[in-house]
Amino acid sequence: MDKNSRILIACEESQAVLSEFKNLGFTNVWSCDLLSTSGNYPELHLQQDVIELLKQKWDMIIAFPPCTDLCTSGARHFERKRADGSQQRSIEFFMLFANADCQKIAIENPIGIMSTEYKKPNQIIQPWQFGDKAQKSTCLWLKGLPNLQPTNIVEKGEFVEFISKKGILKRQPKWYFDCLKLSPKERSIARSKTFKGIARAMAEQWSNA
Repeated sequence: MDKNSRILIACEESQAVLSEFKNLGFTNVWSCDLLSTSGNYPELHLQQDVIELLKQKWDMIIAFPPCTDLCTSGARHFERKRADGSQQRSIEFFMLFANADCQKIAIENPIGIMSTEYKKPNQIIQPWQFGDKAQKSTCLWLKGLPNLQPTNIVEKGEFVEFISKKGILKRQPKWYFDCLKLSPKERSIARSKTFKGIARAMAEQWSNA
C-alpha cells in the first residue's frame, strides 16, 4: 500500500495498531473511539461515533467492535441482553464494518456469536504466535486481506487457577486474571487492547497486501 493510503482503525482507544502503521511511515492513518486515546498520537485520534466515518472513502478499515454482548464468555447474560436489545444492537454495529464500502477490511473479536450470526472467521490467532507470552483466542474476519502468518511462536504464558464465587474451579491466563485488580472501566480497556506482536503483524503484513 502507498504510505499515504487512508487507513481507519475503528474502536481503538489504545492506538496499538495505529502506532505500528506510523512506525512503518504511514501518514494518513486514523484511530477512532468514543473514548479519548491513551496512545501517543492524540492528533490522529477521532473521538466520535464511527458511523459517519464509514461514509467516507478508506483504503483499509481495521475494526475492533465491542465484544461485551457478543463473546461466549458472557453467555450467562445472553438472555437478558437479547431481551433488552443490547445484543442485537451489537450485532448490527459489527455488521456495519462487514458491509462497509471498502476493499480491505479486517474485523477482530473474541470467540462468540458472530460465527453463527454472520459467518465463521477467516482465522483464529493467539498472542503467543506473535511473540507475546499470553493466550487470547482472537477471531479475524477478513475481506481483501490475507490471513496473518505467525511471526514468533513462544510459550503460552502463565495460567491461574482459582475458585469462583459459586465454588467452581476455574483457570484463566494470568494477564487476564490480573485485570481483576483494575476498575471495571480500566479492566475492559486493558482486556481489549491489542497485543503488540499482533498489532505489528497487522501493520507489516496487511500494508503489503
